[in-house]
Amino acid sequence: MIACIFVPLFPLAARLRSEPELREEAVVICEGNGTAARVSSATRKARKVGIEPGMTLPQARARLPRLIARGRDAACERTAQQALLEVAESFSPRVEDAGEGVVYVDLEGHPALRAHVVAPVTSNPGDKAVILSGAKDPSLDCHSRVQARDPSFVAPSSGPLARGLAPLLGMTAQGTTAPGTTAQGTPAQVAAPRDDRPMTLARDLLRAVEKAGLPGRVGVAGSKLSARVAAGLPESPTVVPEGEEQAFLAPLPLARLAPEWETAALLDRWGLRTIGDFAKLPEGEVASRLGEGGRALHASARGIDPRPLEPYLPPPAFSEGMELEWPLASLEPFLFVAHAALTRLVGRLESQALACTRLETVLALDPDGHDTRAIQLPAPTRDVKTLLTLLRLDLEARPPGAAVAGFTFSAHPDQPRRAQLTLFGPAALSPDRLATTIARLAALLGADRVGSPRAQDGHRPERFTYSETGYTPPPPPPMRVPPRAGRGLLSVRVLRPPVPLEVLMEEGGRQGRPYEEDRSRADIETDVGAGLAPARTDPVDRDVRPVSLKSPPDAALAIAGTVRVAAGPWSLEESWWTDSGADRDYWDVELSDGGLYRIYRARNGGEWFADGVYD
Repeated sequence: MIACIFVPLFPLAARLRSEPELREEAVVICEGNGTAARVSSATRKARKVGIEPGMTLPQARARLPRLIARGRDAACERTAQQALLEVAESFSPRVEDAGEGVVYVDLEGHPALRAHVVAPVTSNPGDKAVILSGAKDPSLDCHSRVQARDPSFVAPSSGPLARGLAPLLGMTAQGTTAPGTTAQGTPAQVAAPRDDRPMTLARDLLRAVEKAGLPGRVGVAGSKLSARVAAGLPESPTVVPEGEEQAFLAPLPLARLAPEWETAALLDRWGLRTIGDFAKLPEGEVASRLGEGGRALHASARGIDPRPLEPYLPPPAFSEGMELEWPLASLEPFLFVAHAALTRLVGRLESQALACTRLETVLALDPDGHDTRAIQLPAPTRDVKTLLTLLRLDLEARPPGAAVAGFTFSAHPDQPRRAQLTLFGPAALSPDRLATTIARLAALLGADRVGSPRAQDGHRPERFTYSETGYTPPPPPPMRVPPRAGRGLLSVRVLRPPVPLEVLMEEGGRQGRPYEEDRSRADIETDVGAGLAPARTDPVDRDVRPVSLKSPPDAALAIAGTVRVAAGPWSLEESWWTDSGADRDYWDVELSDGGLYRIYRARNGGEWFADGVYD
């Protein structure tokens, strides 16, 4: 069976869905500009005073001066149609978008419509009851269980037990044949009871449409045409039993088939008023006079609709928006209107078990132009307050160049993150809250200044990188690493940027010669010319040691004092074949005030820096 969801006066219904405070007011939807604008639809309160479609706006205001007029809003209609499709998809995966408030739903195989057929029970003990489908019938379960245990079971024909089993076995208490069997105990044709399951499903569908904020109607039939006609009737929902489409259409007027104007005028001259009168005409005679269009119309009058259901493919993004009655030049009124649109957008995402991972905003500027911007979220979220805050920060950082006359929000959906719960440990941080915090930091500081740190291959202590998209911690190592042995371990607090130093050196430190002295000057020059070693400005002198340190007065960290203990140097050389290579000598020093620092000397320039403090 096919269900049709129909929303009457769809442009008006879509507008009232975006502005629910106007539901009890006199509102009209107009098409056109200025005094030439004409009323296309009106609310019930406006129709009561005589306002009808086709009137000009001045004529309508003459009848009701306080009339509220709105133009057709393509953004509102698009989002309302999308919400209608989402309601249909919650009942069936096969949905057709017929446009302008009409959606078809394929109910074939729906769990609520699965029929069950049970073969009638006979009085012959050699026969067995057969259940043809898996649906349960409480009136037959008892007898089926008895015969399943004992196939030779024979029902008694008299006595209290017979009277108790008679309703279950299809017999009367006196042993006579029940209405469901013949005198010989063979099955008899029994009129099937009325099936109310399609009507129940249609009511559920209608309630879901009304919950989405749209006044819909529902029709259920065996074909798209009959379902569409049934949905257009005032009494909703309307269910047409399968095989009775022609009988349902027969008493209705021909206008329900929506024939072309010329065809409708010709049929009216023939004296045909109802669909049944037209269906009685011979098909060949109709085709010879009205052509192929008349043949198709005649087939529709007989309840034949060969059109298949065309499945609808949902878009990858959800959108909400509207055109404003007056352009807004300040931020607060716009955010007030945007909050309602974002609430509807997040509600639609939540109904599909999705979250927003990217919010695109298109602002229609007055009098002409558009402003497009996008907010990339670090993790999917459904928090309306977060989206509104990010939108505010983005508009404050980059305001539009003119007043806003309309807007459209588009959300790119994604699966929300799930936090792993623990039995004994503390509660894990909510992914939504983490995404909210990171998104706000990115809006305040800039997207290039927020990220998740990652280790980077290399030898420099300050090396690191960060990921702007992934904020999950790295996976644990595959093998358990044994703890490092030693008298004690210290953590170093890296200074970024490193603090420049003025260092005094003295000779008489550790004994030893630099490794360049073990080689001849000719060998070193040969390696440098061949590109096998970097050119050194001076050799590594291990017979000198730092004796005092002092940082500049404007340094971020004040470092000054006499060196009490110095360990080093440890040479580091990395990427010497590039312009950004490093060639350093590192020292660990303890000053007279007890401070422990990691310092190094850049051999290519001779400058000293402190890049770490031991805690």
